[in-house]
Amino acid sequence: MRKFLLCSLILCVSFHAYADDWGKTGHRTTGAIAEQYLTKKARMAIEKLLDGESLALVATYADEIKSDSKYRSYDPQHYVNIPFETDYEHHPKNENGDIIQAIDTCIAALKSDAATKEEKAFQLRLLIHFIGDLHQPLHTGLSEDKGGNDFKVKWFGAGTNLHSVWDTKMIESYGMSYTELANNMPYLTRKQVKTMGSGTPRDWLKDSRVMVKDIYANTEKGANLSYRYMYEYFNKLRDQLQKGGVRLAALLNEVLG
Repeated sequence: MRKFLLCSLILCVSFHAYADDWGKTGHRTTGAIAEQYLTKKARMAIEKLLDGESLALVATYADEIKSDSKYRSYDPQHYVNIPFETDYEHHPKNENGDIIQAIDTCIAALKSDAATKEEKAFQLRLLIHFIGDLHQPLHTGLSEDKGGNDFKVKWFGAGTNLHSVWDTKMIESYGMSYTELANNMPYLTRKQVKTMGSGTPRDWLKDSRVMVKDIYANTEKGANLSYRYMYEYFNKLRDQLQKGGVRLAALLNEVLG
């Protein structure tokens, strides 16, 4: 009995220690949106690499492997912390890697003639997840509060942190599945899709930084966030999910299409 309780406690602690990005629904939403904008060539290449698995299905892979210690070195690749007074280009890089360096590695592997199918499939799974993470604003936040993980707030009266609010709390409160979210995004014209999907991951990082600065400026530590916060920010969160999906598709179309 003691062994069972100890194992349960360890599993519980491990889960919460690594539940630190969009969450399954957010990532799957981004993957499902991306599938709507893939070229035929990119779609075929992805189906071959993933053996028919969908982008939505594999979008959570990079979180799932956190439970395996051999992948622990990938943990810093889910985020980048930069002080507000500077930018990515001018701030010293994390020697253990960051989300931009990780995305560059994924792209290089997918373009490599020397990489095996297995290597490319692994990097594709990571890339799908990292582009999602890049659009979760708190993944581009501040190191002093661990991207909002130490920014304590309440969500409808229950203790939590700012990172968790943006990862899962707002999405869970909205009550839609990832397919419902993906299928009910604002309509985009071809021109809007092209504009939204333009640029590079470094440009998209700058876009997320604008959002995270707004979040910090308008959220007080210890605040009880509820209906008003949902009203002010949930549509912005949806925009981030849509941008992530459209931009993921644009990147995959460029690299694989």
